[in-house]
Amino acid sequence: MSHYDILLKPIYSSPASEVPQDIELPAGWGLSWHQLETFKAIQDPNIDVIFNTAMTGDGKTLAAFLCVLYGHLAAVALYPTNELARDQEGQIGGYTRTLQLSQEPRLSRLSGEVLEIYAETEGLRKSAAIETRASQSEILLTNPDIFHYLHRGAYLTKNYSPDSLWNRLDKQFDLFIFDEFHVFSAPQIASVINTLLLIRCTNRRKKFLFLSATPNEDLLKRLKLAGFRCKEINPISENKYRFPDREEECHELEAQGWRQVSRGIQLEFISLEPTGKASETWLQENSQLILSQFQKYPGSKGAIVLNSIAAVKRLTPFFRELLAPYGLVVAENTGLTGKEQKERSLLADLVLGTSTIDVGVDFKINFLIFESADAGSFIQRLGRLGRHESYEKEGEKIHFKKFTAYALAPNYLVERLFQGESAPLVSGGTCDRVFFQETIREKYRQINNFQGYYKRWGAVQSMKLCQQLRHPTIMEQYADASQVFKKACEDVFDTLLKNKYGQVKGWEKEWQQLSGKKDKGNPIAEDAISFRGSSPLQCGLYDVTESNESDRFKTYDLPGVLSHLDIEPMTEVAFMRLLEDTTQRTGKPIAKGRFKHCLGFMKLRGYREEKENWNFTYPGNLQAIADAWKVQVLVGIQVWQPANPWIREINQQLKKQGLVCYVIPRPVAEVRSRLRLPMHFQIYPIKDQSSLHDGTAPYAIAFSQSALLLDTLAYWFKSKGGEVWVV
Repeated sequence: MSHYDILLKPIYSSPASEVPQDIELPAGWGLSWHQLETFKAIQDPNIDVIFNTAMTGDGKTLAAFLCVLYGHLAAVALYPTNELARDQEGQIGGYTRTLQLSQEPRLSRLSGEVLEIYAETEGLRKSAAIETRASQSEILLTNPDIFHYLHRGAYLTKNYSPDSLWNRLDKQFDLFIFDEFHVFSAPQIASVINTLLLIRCTNRRKKFLFLSATPNEDLLKRLKLAGFRCKEINPISENKYRFPDREEECHELEAQGWRQVSRGIQLEFISLEPTGKASETWLQENSQLILSQFQKYPGSKGAIVLNSIAAVKRLTPFFRELLAPYGLVVAENTGLTGKEQKERSLLADLVLGTSTIDVGVDFKINFLIFESADAGSFIQRLGRLGRHESYEKEGEKIHFKKFTAYALAPNYLVERLFQGESAPLVSGGTCDRVFFQETIREKYRQINNFQGYYKRWGAVQSMKLCQQLRHPTIMEQYADASQVFKKACEDVFDTLLKNKYGQVKGWEKEWQQLSGKKDKGNPIAEDAISFRGSSPLQCGLYDVTESNESDRFKTYDLPGVLSHLDIEPMTEVAFMRLLEDTTQRTGKPIAKGRFKHCLGFMKLRGYREEKENWNFTYPGNLQAIADAWKVQVLVGIQVWQPANPWIREINQQLKKQGLVCYVIPRPVAEVRSRLRLPMHFQIYPIKDQSSLHDGTAPYAIAFSQSALLLDTLAYWFKSKGGEVWVV
């Protein structure tokens, strides 16, 4: 195997030229340039939206909360994962102690689980629970999902005016912070645009701050189009970073007040075949390399970040057994890891995880092994390393000696980076972080940004909000706002809302004919106005491998269960009885809402060594459905997996459901590759009656929000005379 490595230079961030008069910093503390600029922009009455694109680890959290910590305003901060919200709660607490504030701001953290348990414990409706927690806070940490649904009236009964919750919350808070926003796709961006327009049209001027090392051009362009006054704070374009080559340069910069953001990193590329288990196999075969890291550099802490939960679950016991004789603690952090284990994992000597730890969580490590699926995930995961020079253990400060990363990369990427006359990188050379990230973006797989979603589907959300503003209880109050909102949405999404109204009525009529229900539901519209889409394939799991009893109750999508999990079926009654028994025995309440619409219930006993084959099936002919080239609701879909003893019970439930779908007459692998779909895009193989015995399923199917996204790209596969053509 060829050896390729580079040294990534350290990063230093420019100091601010001044400290605002109303901010008193402790001795030895200073602000970075971008932190001061953000503080000034938040206070500038001529700016509505601020984009801070400082590098990972450069103190964007402090930039966001300076105004709040010093008592100038109240803020809602929105995080894409609950782990990140929990991490930021700790960071804000650390800032309040370090800054020696005379009065700490009141802070509340609110996730879906916390909201459900708090409402149940206090005997409140969810709307009242949100209002109570918000009214008691200068800082409310929550997620964009809750923010979306409270502005859509989802927590209210029909007796309430649609604005009775969001109007109070929007009036109470002055600043709305969106962190790590680059992880979201077009549907979530459309939701945020709609919500910002609603707030602006129904309330006095508010401030919106987006924090992301990767600016979202779609969002910036559309907000400007809507008339928001935007300011981008970009230290890279303003030459506010330095990448010193020598230690003397580092000392000079430090003497001038420049702050080290990231340490120098020795990055080695491991060239692998882009197959399912390549990274897992390499890690097992090279496990001694990880052990030697701990032996050569005592006090080291490391992370392994992979794409697959199942791979992490299989590798964690392997590394526990390897490292336990040396007194080293190994932990995991995935979407199927219990809350208590997740919290403990950040203190372990080696943590194995998935995207739950690469999205912004600030953990202290000096070596990293990671795989990725595209340029964005590569840069995001590498950004976890080099942020801290030390950590504390039992009151002792332990300094890291060296920072090392191994990128488990597909061989084609390594070839593009290092081979050929025009190769941008030289093995054994050095590189600054800006050039390196630009190179990765240019040479690695770029995923689709679903540009067509905004016009085709984003305006469906706008139409529903317009209808809300015309509700009889508030129509008069928001008469002018409703017109301004409608015009702004039509400009931003480049479409007429009356056209969307006609489409929605059409879907409703089709669903009534299919279901026989004259006045109930509109599945396509419901997915279009949701934040992340529905989860029609979700299953309830009782995880017997989980050590903490209260954390054993989980949910997971059926395709993941079929592919990777060793399970035993349960009845819903048995599952819920076990949940109630656990709650009573432990005294810890467990949120039950997520299990309300599960397809089935099962015990999770372990993880398969090899991925199991399966596919969806349709009882009729799919050709006519695929030839319609549109989002549809299908009934009768089932799963084919002959060796599965429990699939019959799931199929009994599944075949009755009306599922929002998009079917493409091409195999899944081709659709994924040609359309540059994201790593975890939910698209699956499906066969019909005529193709049941084909080796490869000739059709691909996507559900829920994935179906809507696929709808914006499918024209690439429309065929004319057997040839693929582009509209």
